[in-house]
Amino acid sequence: MGYRILEPADVPAYLNERGHWPDPSDIEVREVSDGNMNRVFLARSTDGTRSLAVKQALPWVRVAGPSWPMSPERADAEARAYEQVAKVAPDKIPAILGYDPENYALVMEDMSDLEVLRTLLNEGASYGPYTSARIGEFVAQLTFATSDFGMASADRKALLAASVSPELCKITEDVVLSEPYIEHEHNHWHEDLDDLAAEFRADARLRTEVADLRHTFMTSAQALLHGDLHTGSVMVGEREGAPVVRVFDPEFSFVGPIGYDLGLYWANTLVSEQRARALDSLTDHADQLALSWTAFESEFRRLWPTRVDTFFDDAYLDRFLRKIWTESVGYAGAEIIRRIIGFAHLTDLTTLPNPAEASRRSLLIGRELILRREELTTPHDVRTVVERL
Repeated sequence: MGYRILEPADVPAYLNERGHWPDPSDIEVREVSDGNMNRVFLARSTDGTRSLAVKQALPWVRVAGPSWPMSPERADAEARAYEQVAKVAPDKIPAILGYDPENYALVMEDMSDLEVLRTLLNEGASYGPYTSARIGEFVAQLTFATSDFGMASADRKALLAASVSPELCKITEDVVLSEPYIEHEHNHWHEDLDDLAAEFRADARLRTEVADLRHTFMTSAQALLHGDLHTGSVMVGEREGAPVVRVFDPEFSFVGPIGYDLGLYWANTLVSEQRARALDSLTDHADQLALSWTAFESEFRRLWPTRVDTFFDDAYLDRFLRKIWTESVGYAGAEIIRRIIGFAHLTDLTTLPNPAEASRRSLLIGRELILRREELTTPHDVRTVVERL
């Protein structure tokens, strides 16, 4: 039949055709699209006892429409990422029931009983004791398994070839690691930040350090990444009395530097802290970078004895982890900056009664993380920078 863009009325027959639902007359469908890129439908039986979700990649950016074309093949990258994570961390992603490459559509478990982490944080909730630790574990489990340490050479080469995503990587290279430091139509910011926006564009040292991070992003094929790991791509809640953390939307997945995933998450935790500070509602925000790094490092070290190439000894592991830490700090800074004076701003800040002060503090933190990433060697060092600014 060829690629077709699904509408809510199409979903019952589609699920029936794909073998996911025996009776198409027993389905109620509503669209619950929320992100920038795709459409998402929630299908439930008329008696409410059964449900699942359908996510389809459009041939453009959803929030922009046909004026911003985008290949729907990004859904292939998402499906590949889920397939890899399911092998090593199935408890940290939604259950995938099927992928339709012809229509770039994923059928997955309904997660409407969970909440998007960013939404909860914006409403004043805490992270809780498990969320950031499980994100750290998620990154370690996925990246170790798809690195040269955890995957045989031939399998790694096949993964590299299959995971090339030039269109989506170019978006990151530009939107995150270039545009905020030049004059560009995508950039916008609160009017009270005019001085910092101009200052950052004129800062030759800052631009050089960001160029270094950009080049690492372009050339360092360490492991398969989520590629867009932020508090809006994490869902949390409880099921049967146990905490649940689910990472979703890995459509920007590619093989790149491990520190990029960690850095994106850290940037979001640091900005959420500035929101809480502005609202005088700080809870456990200050702990999250340390919790996620400790869990990541611990899990990576736990997996290390299983490495397929034993030439890389424990001393090399220490060096490798130091490199990941340093790059993570830098990418955290770059993500903070682009979310304030670049494209796709964070609701953490934009929904504040007066976003300028928290945005200014966040920008200054971001710059310090980039410029001082080599000397900030521990979570305590980063915490000192955050508290000082």
